[in-house]
Amino acid sequence: MILAASLTPLLWLAWKWRRHDLGINRIEFVARYTGGWTLRFLLLTLAITPLRRIPGLRDLIRFRRLLGLLAFFYATLHALHYFAIDAQWNREVLWEDFTVRRFFIAGLTALTLLVPLAATSFDAAVRWLGARRWQRLHRLIYASAIAAIFHYIWQGKYISLTPLLYAAVLALLLLIRIVVAVRKAL
Repeated sequence: MILAASLTPLLWLAWKWRRHDLGINRIEFVARYTGGWTLRFLLLTLAITPLRRIPGLRDLIRFRRLLGLLAFFYATLHALHYFAIDAQWNREVLWEDFTVRRFFIAGLTALTLLVPLAATSFDAAVRWLGARRWQRLHRLIYASAIAAIFHYIWQGKYISLTPLLYAAVLALLLLIRIVVAVRKAL
């Protein structure tokens, strides 16, 4: 059920694409749409751990892996849309974007950090790496989320409220993690 609900945004986008109902700049619409869903799934994934501490929500942990893979899925769609539709696999455009434009560098960093997480998201990877190393590796999600927030903030010509709201949610989730870590240390 979670997977079906999580694919609803993609189905909605496909329906709007087929109907030519994406506005004047459909390339920008698709980029923002898939990027927004990537961030939502990243933040949902990060929210699972603090939420499961609330009585009655302990079982949410079962969905964290799926949500993380959905974040990677939407990030991959976002990147593929850029490479294939926006930049059209043009090497000069890609080189310039990934060496000069900081928001592209931040986006590529966010995606690159998600790759090893998706590649090691199965149970055998935990056994192969060992639980401690696997857990350390999967902390890359924090750096990926931070890079994704910067990607979103820097892509605009002005700072809008939406990326700042995402940044505030991420800051709150990181603050909760820090408070819990300090409490454990004491």
